Amino acid sequence: MKRIYVVGTADTKGEELAFLADAIAATGAAVSRVDVGTRAATVPVDITATEIAGHHPDGGKAVLDGDDRGAAVAAMGVAFARFVQSRDDIAAIIGIGGGGGTSIITSGMRALPLGLPKIMVSTLASGDTAPYVDVSDIIMMPSVTDMAGLNRLSCVVLHNAAQAISGMAATPAPPPDGKRSIGLTMFGVTTPCVTAIADELRSAYDCMVFHATGTGGRSMEKLADSGLLSGVIDITTTEVCDFLFGGVLPATDDRFGAIARTRLPYVGSVGALDMINFWAPSTIPEHYRGRLFYEHNPNVTLMRTTAAESRTIGEWIGSRLARCEGSVHFLIPEKGVSALDIEGGVFHDPEADAVLFEAIERTIQPNATRRVTRLPLHINDPEFARAAVAAFLDIARQ
Repeated sequence: MKRIYVVGTADTKGEELAFLADAIAATGAAVSRVDVGTRAATVPVDITATEIAGHHPDGGKAVLDGDDRGAAVAAMGVAFARFVQSRDDIAAIIGIGGGGGTSIITSGMRALPLGLPKIMVSTLASGDTAPYVDVSDIIMMPSVTDMAGLNRLSCVVLHNAAQAISGMAATPAPPPDGKRSIGLTMFGVTTPCVTAIADELRSAYDCMVFHATGTGGRSMEKLADSGLLSGVIDITTTEVCDFLFGGVLPATDDRFGAIARTRLPYVGSVGALDMINFWAPSTIPEHYRGRLFYEHNPNVTLMRTTAAESRTIGEWIGSRLARCEGSVHFLIPEKGVSALDIEGGVFHDPEADAVLFEAIERTIQPNATRRVTRLPLHINDPEFARAAVAAFLDIARQ
């Protein structure tokens, strides 16, 4: 039977954990009380910290036998993430915590599929929550007061949290309309291409377009890993530039990892690989002074990639895609990779583009399921969008 997991550090937040679990159980929901504390629990729980700690790659002693609390919290977060991935009975998950508990519990929540209800009641929820939420769908709920024993306000906050998670678990979102979902990546300088692709495919597919700002690419791949996508049209791979050369909108080292793991049908391209993103000019690292820049707006400055950088970018992308065993079709627009990289444009550099294209072709290791096609087109030409649609439909039918 699916259950609502109620998670907290039962050594320091036992009273709050018990109150929240009882409030959820009072709605008629099945509950599992989960302890992620690093010391002895003060209330009864259904799943002990020792059981959680046993999921650490180095065993439970790596979590519970040390004297360093910071190291124990980090290790418990690793163990909890592995624990939740091993379960198939989680209907929803709700956590309570201060700094340590929030870190531990959200580590596990981020490992769960998108769409599964997640609420974190935290003393940190009114600040910068990016490190805890990342690209997941965790709802951060401020506890308002510290969790140092129940009071009249914390009882109201926890009661409301109980009602919220119970309602989510009891009334799941309705199933989609039957269309399969695909992920697409877009930047301002590739908007005409991606918009045309989405318009062409929207009658048959639920088109999810992601802004290629680092978090966009990671969000798309999180959806792929969660089994929520049927394919990817990755026109705009620009996040790789920032990852490799210190830009402010970077991918991670796992870019394209979800494509390899899921073997989803994948059409890719070189959109905006002519640029590295920085904030205002004053923020640009000193060693890049004297390079070719374009002021996108007062807060965003674009730097043209060189031929040497383009070779590194192309080899990095090609080597990642070479690991993919699913159907991959990579399209190269020979007349330019962005709205700025066009004849007469400020970033037009045929030499750098040629180096980029050669590096991708060489390292992707084409075979029966991995193809590279050059097209005598610009990336924003309507014909290029039509070619991308045709390429995707061809591999999606396979």
